[in-house]
Amino acid sequence: MYTLSPETDADTPEVEALLDLCFAPGRTALSSYRLREGVAPVRDLCLTLRASTGDGDGSDGVLLAAIRYWPVRVAGKTVLLLGPVAVHPTAQGEGLGGLLMRESLALAAQRGWQRVMLVGDAPYYSRFGFSRLDGVEMPPPTNPDRVLGLELEPGAWVDLRGAVTREAAAANTRPPDA
Repeated sequence: MYTLSPETDADTPEVEALLDLCFAPGRTALSSYRLREGVAPVRDLCLTLRASTGDGDGSDGVLLAAIRYWPVRVAGKTVLLLGPVAVHPTAQGEGLGGLLMRESLALAAQRGWQRVMLVGDAPYYSRFGFSRLDGVEMPPPTNPDRVLGLELEPGAWVDLRGAVTREAAAANTRPPDA
């Protein structure tokens, strides 16, 4: 049994340790990390998944997976940048990453977000509805074939092209107007 909860400040060190375990040592040098520097995550979409201890609150269960979202800009519009999503090596293959993806994307749609992007493998993320974003340019050295998007509202990516830039630092707890 698992407990899915919003990430709290108390979770951050444990989530960072999970990310260190799951990703290469140079992960923070990637272009997506440069877009996150000095910008608050979209806290209500950042989720943790813990092994349940049976007490119902999930506060002391082992962290098995986490997902985060950050605001970025494309052509003057705010876009959700999904990532990272990480699953502890001992729990990989159990569908926990997929669970986090589905739950967090549903939550983003419920909260009025229109579009999501990520940098990742199209064969994996296509099962969640992501496809290649032509004309949306991540900072180098990102491979354009790995820049993927998803419309949470029909037409949200239509004619939206340009460089991905950092969002102004702010408390990002709700979607933008457009």
